[in-house]
Amino acid sequence: MKEQDPDSADTVATYVFAVCRTLEAATVTGLPGLTDDAPVRHLPFGTLTAVVQHVPAADFIDEAWQERLSDRDALERCARAHHEVVSVVAAGGPTIPLPLATLYLSDESARKKLQSEADRFHAVLKRIENHAEWGVKVYASSAPPDTARHTTPPAVSASPAAGAGLAYLDRKRGIQQRRERHQQETLRIADEVDSELQSLATAFRRLRTHGQEPAGNRRIQILNATYLVAEQRVHELRRLAETLRQRTGAEIEVSGPWVPYSFVGEV
Repeated sequence: MKEQDPDSADTVATYVFAVCRTLEAATVTGLPGLTDDAPVRHLPFGTLTAVVQHVPAADFIDEAWQERLSDRDALERCARAHHEVVSVVAAGGPTIPLPLATLYLSDESARKKLQSEADRFHAVLKRIENHAEWGVKVYASSAPPDTARHTTPPAVSASPAAGAGLAYLDRKRGIQQRRERHQQETLRIADEVDSELQSLATAFRRLRTHGQEPAGNRRIQILNATYLVAEQRVHELRRLAETLRQRTGAEIEVSGPWVPYSFVGEV
């Protein structure tokens, strides 16, 4: 959704933060957005409203944007500014956050393109109205509790006890079997938690897990998911998470409510 005019360093572009139904001008008054040189404002198109700001086009040409992507601090500042505007607007009603660096050569160009997607925007706004996104992460121990105690081979001596090597191999096989059973159990727990949470969500996404945490922490992430939950069902979500903690023995972290970034794509 990016249009560029690299021929003029003085050109301003229309940056679009989000789309909503209606917006009081005062809602975004004073928000810094991405630059102090132009106000964050609303841009009506059809029966919808875009939240926009004029920004220097030269800051978003491919070369400049690639440079920003490689600068972690600059990228984080941009993302935070974008999210701040989206969050303020979302506090007043259903809001569709647009991707970072969505911009057009002019207000008219933005209006025309956004209007061409009006049907999709209406469908998404209907889906997310009175809903919020909730993140759920589930952790289990990284290995069976007794595994680490049995990984050292028997000491070598001049006269090894009869059957010592066979006993060691048996222990190794037992450790491997316990690991496999532990892995199967963690996968079962992840599927159980996800399935039960899905039952009260309007939509859901299962994300890539982050694996084992840094050394010294023996827990491993077995579920990383996000759920679109109606406001009136949030108490059920919290209660169910507590029930699942007690039933499975896993650590379950619930975070939210968030602007539903994960659920504003194609419908």
